[in-house]
Amino acid sequence: MRDEVDDLAEAWARERPDLDLAPVAVFSRLSRLSRHLDLARREAFTAQGIEPWEFDVLAALRRAGSPYELSPGRLLRETLVTSGTMTNRVDRLATRGFVERYPDPEDRRGVLVRLTPEGKAAVDGAFTSLLEAERGFLTDLTPRQQSELADLLRKLLTPFS
Repeated sequence: MRDEVDDLAEAWARERPDLDLAPVAVFSRLSRLSRHLDLARREAFTAQGIEPWEFDVLAALRRAGSPYELSPGRLLRETLVTSGTMTNRVDRLATRGFVERYPDPEDRRGVLVRLTPEGKAAVDGAFTSLLEAERGFLTDLTPRQQSELADLLRKLLTPFS
């Protein structure tokens, strides 16, 4: 089985036989797969009427477990955005009725951001759609191959954690 990356690598090998092109075989495929995954994410989220950034915030709250609330600082760490960006995002999600702010009972100056039932329904629907799309990417791999791939990718990502 061949793909476009094989052609690309062969062309580079012809032009630059002095280089080890093993990274091209891996990362060109990951890059192309990333583009397809990004499109699948956007489609899954659009079908539920939310943006990718909205999903990121709502998913962080949903993963927190009942009562689905986090401090803004914890949301920052979960979503890797700046404080100003998070304030803007929470404001916009609150306007849409997906989150509410509550006083933090353990810190009189603090607030908690809590997922509303509407926000929970939106993130659950988007996550279900996303999983269906992602499952489609894996149909040609056996469960064992999927596990092996996950292990290999984990190895690649660990230094960045």
